[in-house]
Amino acid sequence: MGQGVLGATTLSVKAATKQYGDFHALKDCSLDVRAKTIVSIVGPSGCGKTTLLWAMSGLNPLTSGEVILDGTPITRPRPEVGLVFQEANLLPWRNLMDNILFPFEIKGQKPDRAWIDHLLERVSLKGFEKSFPNELSGGMQQRASIVRALSLQPSVLLMDEPFGALDAFTREEMNQLVEEIWLETKTTIVFITHSIEEALFLSDQVVVLTPRPGRVLNIYDVPFERPRTLEIMSSKAVFDLTNRIKADIYSQHTARRAAAE
Repeated sequence: MGQGVLGATTLSVKAATKQYGDFHALKDCSLDVRAKTIVSIVGPSGCGKTTLLWAMSGLNPLTSGEVILDGTPITRPRPEVGLVFQEANLLPWRNLMDNILFPFEIKGQKPDRAWIDHLLERVSLKGFEKSFPNELSGGMQQRASIVRALSLQPSVLLMDEPFGALDAFTREEMNQLVEEIWLETKTTIVFITHSIEEALFLSDQVVVLTPRPGRVLNIYDVPFERPRTLEIMSSKAVFDLTNRIKADIYSQHTARRAAAE
């Protein structure tokens, strides 16, 4: 098992169902996320990964079922849950520091400037505080969005395929950065991705969802020690586990096509 997998459950999804009219995005989806672990969720496009993440955030309530954080149902956004979107969503008229401070302004909270400065140093953005988003690369913008989320010191960080638009080299850098930050903070992370390799590099567990409506098909423990290196991604163990997960996803596609014929 990956490091930290034996920790107590912090986030539980119980029989999550999300319906839009006759359209089922999720149906009876259940899983537990253990504290201080990274859990990735993978599956075919349209299987409800983002719907599930937004239910965890409290931004999109379920039709039925519930999400429980530390024993309390999530019915609305909560300060201990941070969210990193597919795009950085930095306000173009505010510089980097002002973007990071924006959530504090909304909440009327005093920011911990020492912690923010530490995070900026950690992600190599120190010195860019007065830069505007159009002056930053895509990778720098995503690093800024991670700092913005972590600046509130959440106990759970939800990441909705944040690196999908980045080039392969920058994406690898960002994966290493996420692991390094996790090793320092041990923030519980739920990570949505279409990349099985990315999920295996980052995660303690990989959750595979079925095609729509999304249910949990399988959960894989990732056995590789941390910190992980890019070299491990070319190992036979990663190759074999990747193929097992792909087989899960493809088998569901095949079964669905057969049922439709």
